[in-house]
Amino acid sequence: MTVDILIPTYNRPAALAVTLTSLLAQTYRNFRVIISDQTEDSNPVESGEVQAVLRVLRAYGHHIEVHKHLPRRGIAEQRQFLLDQATAPYVLFLDDDLILEPYVVAQILTAIKEESCGFVGSAFIGLSFIDDVRPHEQKIEFWEGRVQPEIVKPDTPQWERWRLHNAANLYHVQQRLGLTPIQQYKYRVAWVSACVMYDTEKLRDVGGYLFWRQLPPEHCGEDVLVQQRLMALYGGCAVIPSGVYHQELPTTIVNRDVHADKLDHFF
Repeated sequence: MTVDILIPTYNRPAALAVTLTSLLAQTYRNFRVIISDQTEDSNPVESGEVQAVLRVLRAYGHHIEVHKHLPRRGIAEQRQFLLDQATAPYVLFLDDDLILEPYVVAQILTAIKEESCGFVGSAFIGLSFIDDVRPHEQKIEFWEGRVQPEIVKPDTPQWERWRLHNAANLYHVQQRLGLTPIQQYKYRVAWVSACVMYDTEKLRDVGGYLFWRQLPPEHCGEDVLVQQRLMALYGGCAVIPSGVYHQELPTTIVNRDVHADKLDHFF
């Protein structure tokens, strides 16, 4: 198996079913799906809609693993648990509230193989903002030549790249440039959320998410920290067109007072 798709989930049976349904249509098929559920008072993976999709995925020949992983110790620990289950050379961390175009997994796998970098992301688009055009947030820096290591820190011009991933900015950029999956471009990022493929060995080399032990259960920014570490050593990027859409549900991480990437002793 070349790719393990790792899905952390919490109390979202319908959204999870939609996300899994997107995997059925992927043109790339050599993947395993590993789900880690941290819902305390119910079993959303046992819902009819999720089980129906899992049956079809299994019929397509995909191996499925489902773990009930409690107690909740925070999203970084949840991601580390999923990483510990992985055996494939690449892992795709996929949030449980996305819709993927059929080309997404193949596109980011091709990109990470081409660049031999730490990660490649496909940032999500919020189509409820399709009429909210923000030219001031649509600056994009394409990679010319191979993706190289770089250091991206808060309060630097590079940090401002995060604005490109707001709202429907990526959609507007790719529409304006007339991009299609055949015309894939790699661009520089501060970080990418929700749909990110990692080189498994490189992710483990920077410690993965083991820093969860130094965080309270309620935190965010775990992927930001991991990706900054990977960029510094191996480089990282995202691809456009994106092909990933956000279901735009309320976050399940309500308390965001502690940002993993803001803790100075991690740098």
